[in-house]
Amino acid sequence: MPSEFKDRLLSLDLFRGMTMFFLIGESTRIYEHLVDPALKGSILYAIGTQFEHHPWNGLRAWDLVQPFFMFVVGVALAFSVVSREGRGEPRSRITGHAVRRALLLLLLGWALYCIEPGRITFRFQNVLAQLSVTYLIAYFMMRRPARAQIALSFGLLILTEVLYRTFAAPGFNQPFVPDHNFGSWVDMLISGELSAGHWVSFNAIPTAAHTIWGVLAGQLLMSARPPRRKFSILALTGLAGIAAGFALNPVTPVIKRIATSSFVITSGGFCLLTLALCYGFVDILGFRRWTKLFALVGTNCLAIYLFTESGGTSWILGLVQPFTVLLFSWAGDLPAAIATSLAAWSVLWLMCYWLYQRKIVIKI
Repeated sequence: MPSEFKDRLLSLDLFRGMTMFFLIGESTRIYEHLVDPALKGSILYAIGTQFEHHPWNGLRAWDLVQPFFMFVVGVALAFSVVSREGRGEPRSRITGHAVRRALLLLLLGWALYCIEPGRITFRFQNVLAQLSVTYLIAYFMMRRPARAQIALSFGLLILTEVLYRTFAAPGFNQPFVPDHNFGSWVDMLISGELSAGHWVSFNAIPTAAHTIWGVLAGQLLMSARPPRRKFSILALTGLAGIAAGFALNPVTPVIKRIATSSFVITSGGFCLLTLALCYGFVDILGFRRWTKLFALVGTNCLAIYLFTESGGTSWILGLVQPFTVLLFSWAGDLPAAIATSLAAWSVLWLMCYWLYQRKIVIKI
């Protein structure tokens, strides 16, 4: 392995950490406050809008968070498997670990949906449940040539396109209409109910492309190519993906909620471009010191995600609110609410920092 990878790839730590940092920010309700009607027309409102999912056909920054996470897992998977093989671990042991990890991700992702209703609910739309599928697909393909991995990723997109466009069941034969498409039919089959936000479990199939492309990006970064050549490949491929995805929009709408092929290609392009920028700034130009601010969040990404998704942030909000209200109530209810969210977000970061300082990493 090239000498530059004897140490951690800091750009990957940065990418993963930024993704998780903004993901846990949602639980503090900070993005809700930014789109308060009182702020309409302001820069803060415009920024806040980008931290909401697009209602249907279109793309906002928040629609990229899950693709980013699934892509980063693919990059990390490539490095992890090579590292474990380098230590002499047999393939059977590595495969067994991958299968167990996928099953646990599925269990955790499903269990999160049972918390709010207080009963067993079979839903599989969140990132952990989706990742359990994409992770295994990417793992079992990663030792094959790059062209085979690319062929499978686009094959899954074509399969999705065909299923949505040709499915003929009454009420579910409108491919790009909310709750009346093939993905919605699959959810009715699995759980007997539809997601309130029109999300579908079948998204795990087309978005497997994100994790596969992450593996390919990781394999590229571990190759002997010059760093600037790696940057160019990632950046140009990313720009091409963004352009191609948006160009497909008149034929296949860019819809994150049902992971259309145009959405997967567009968001995949943003994944590659973002990794290229992180790699360029951190590992080529050497701007490394500030990466720790985000990297420590990514170190315990599973733990902090489960904490926030299971209601932990509500407890923190209740803890800090009396103090933020005391300090900022003079400015009005909305500024005090924003201050409360920022304080809770800071506490979440401090929790990650505490674990990081003590070298505590919770993994599965």
